[in-house]
Amino acid sequence: MGRRALPRIPTGPAAPSPGRELARGLADNARDTLYPLLVVARGLRSLATTGRHGWGRMPRERRGPTLLLVASCLAIVALVPYGPTLGTAALLAAGAWAGRDRGGARKAAEPGEAESDRLQALYEALVPYFSAPQDPRPLYAPGGDWRQAFEEYAFDGLGRLTSLRLRYPGYFTDGEEGARARIEQLLHVKAGRGPEYRFDWDEAANRLVLGVLPVLPTDVWAQRFVTAPGETVLGFTDPSAVLRTVPVTAGEETYDAPPVVWRTGPRSTEPHLLALGQPSAGVTTLLRSVVLQALLHGDVVVVDGGGAGEYACLEGRAGVLAVESSLPGALAVLEWASHETERRLLAAGRARREGRALPADVRRPLWIVVDRPGALSHLAARDGRPDPQDLLAVPLRHGRTAQVTVAVGEQLEGVGRLAEAVLAHTRARAVLGAVAPEQVTAVLGAPSHTTPADHVPPGRGYARIGTGPVHRLQVPATPDPYDEETAEAQRRAVLALLPQPAAPSPTG
Repeated sequence: MGRRALPRIPTGPAAPSPGRELARGLADNARDTLYPLLVVARGLRSLATTGRHGWGRMPRERRGPTLLLVASCLAIVALVPYGPTLGTAALLAAGAWAGRDRGGARKAAEPGEAESDRLQALYEALVPYFSAPQDPRPLYAPGGDWRQAFEEYAFDGLGRLTSLRLRYPGYFTDGEEGARARIEQLLHVKAGRGPEYRFDWDEAANRLVLGVLPVLPTDVWAQRFVTAPGETVLGFTDPSAVLRTVPVTAGEETYDAPPVVWRTGPRSTEPHLLALGQPSAGVTTLLRSVVLQALLHGDVVVVDGGGAGEYACLEGRAGVLAVESSLPGALAVLEWASHETERRLLAAGRARREGRALPADVRRPLWIVVDRPGALSHLAARDGRPDPQDLLAVPLRHGRTAQVTVAVGEQLEGVGRLAEAVLAHTRARAVLGAVAPEQVTAVLGAPSHTTPADHVPPGRGYARIGTGPVHRLQVPATPDPYDEETAEAQRRAVLALLPQPAAPSPTG
């Protein structure tokens, strides 16, 4: 008889137990069953977050009409047959669409080899600033992976970095302006010098967000802006920087633009303006725009220290009390303005003591616009005459109560010739032209947290009202209409804003 072969004993892993297989099957079934609900819940949460952020960015004057529109739509849906059912179904469908799996999109958004190398180079450049030898688990280390520090990123079609959200260690001194400035300068160099970048620091979460800023429009010309009395539009800025928009006309198009509004009057915190800039940067254009807006509700005296006739279009117009460019004329006008401020102040105090309303000539605003006072101060010192800037001390100190506003413009190279009273009382400020970040900080008292632009058009700069944030600024084009190089459309726009010629004096 032959030998019987023994059955072969399996040597692989043990077969899973029936209990474990049952538990795994139940878990898979539960996940498959609840997956649609999870998708809808994720989508509804995303829609709610988007709506909350949109409500926060919405200008306040639009919130009331928006609430009324939403309430009207809800009322219509509630009254329509099967309206609540259809509305609920539509909301669930929108949630399912918003919460759908975007895995394919995430894979498509993965950086290529060149982009990954660029992010790694940026990470390596940040290592000396965001690392410390005593850190046992460094977030930034030589040879480390950029994915552990960079949470979000985006590139444009040309492979340029357009946004970046990064983490940094808690021991980084993000409260020091110098430390921040070093990081911002490094990111500006590594990300590319073409576009303008904005840096948003979240000190509580140790996050830094870099984003590309849109180009400010330069096609907005002088026009009537929708403002209240005592409000002056200095220019326009980024939509995310302010909570207000005004309708503007650019060519044949009309749209809403976010303005930088300067408020004057007795309740203004910063009633006086100082505009500084490089030559031909747009300081005179800004002052001319301010004058055209001021003439709508008040009287103006203009002192042109440059003597180039930049304000000749205002001579003889209603509301323009004087336009002077010579030293004797400037001294006479500013001396009258100083006495007028004192007269208004006494009249206002007398009216308040007697319980009467302010006289009409006190309530009407008076604007004193002085362009390049340093040149006149130089001439006065040479001739041994009083400094014209000394005559601005009274309007600057008491102008808020007397309804007197002072606006001063000067070139950056002439800042040293400005009087102490001018520098102390003009806390609404603008700086125009191709200026370095340290110049912006010196003039405005705070850094801009944006990188300088490669191309700086006239009227481009930064503005800050008192202790508020620093805004990018683009001044509306307000050229001299009598200049031969002024475009015809802009010439007509400025001439349309000029008041009618003043009526001749009966005794003149």
